[in-house]
Amino acid sequence: MTMRKAAITAVGGYVPDYVLTNAELETMVETNDEWIVSRTGIKERRILKGAGKGTSVLAVEAVKDLVAKSGLDLQEVDAVLVATMTPDMLFPSTANIVCHELGIKNAFSFDMQAACSGFVYALSTGAGFISTGQYKKVLVIGADKMSSVMNYKDRNTCILFGDGAGAVLLEPNEEGLGIQDFILKSDGIGKDMIRMKAGGSAYPATMDTIANQEHYFFQDGRQVYKHAVTNMSNVSVEIMERNDLSGDQLAYFIPHQANKRIIEAIANRLGVGMDKVTVNIERYGNTTAGTIPLCLWEWEEKFKKGDDIVLAAFGGGFTWGSVYLKWAY
Repeated sequence: MTMRKAAITAVGGYVPDYVLTNAELETMVETNDEWIVSRTGIKERRILKGAGKGTSVLAVEAVKDLVAKSGLDLQEVDAVLVATMTPDMLFPSTANIVCHELGIKNAFSFDMQAACSGFVYALSTGAGFISTGQYKKVLVIGADKMSSVMNYKDRNTCILFGDGAGAVLLEPNEEGLGIQDFILKSDGIGKDMIRMKAGGSAYPATMDTIANQEHYFFQDGRQVYKHAVTNMSNVSVEIMERNDLSGDQLAYFIPHQANKRIIEAIANRLGVGMDKVTVNIERYGNTTAGTIPLCLWEWEEKFKKGDDIVLAAFGGGFTWGSVYLKWAY
């Protein structure tokens, strides 16, 4: 088996039709448009409506978009990785459900849970499968239905998140293009700063956990902001330095879309102008594992073969990481 680069060769994306605006949020919780925009940069977010519709619905639609554009034969797919922190169920995996809904019969599949860093973790893992020479087509999907874990009476969190999914196809590349390097890190110090306390094996669902509202997303915003800026900046600087990349050389920086002020602070430290930074948080909010692949989806037509691109994310746990790639088409 030979070592080779894994390149993104196709991209798909999906966001639900329903738009939850800041104006509508003003009717649900004590907040206002000016406050939200000035602190987060978010103007609206998309919400998946409908009974029984989980994260798999978003993921399936993103893959369908990828297939429509690329002509991919899904029976040639070797592996399907779904990065998500809002699985349809604890088991079976959302990846299993996605494969069933799409009729994928010849692939192994699994979920990866690293919160907002999930996509960069899954992308790096998928690249590892390709590099062995044993696998030739790997689907990597970042998808989250954050509305399913939001408390829409908590103005500190419900304004931030939306639903969406993006998908990429990884294939071998012999031209030296594709994923060049990645750095992945984690630190359990953040276990109480971003979490959903109940619903797992430590705190199974009971009448008390429901009454205490412990099945909702919780975040210590001030602490998370500090760690996100520091760790996303550090890992992005590290990957650029060890690959001799300057801000001028970089074609695009694609950060996790958590907060516009975080994005601007990191870009400033990297010496990258905002004209090279993908930002769509104002329309979609934070879609967690979906943010980076949705940026790839929206900016795909602007990328040129050989472009140097750096991805960076930070999420609950804490988890964080960065990927350096050369665009392959």
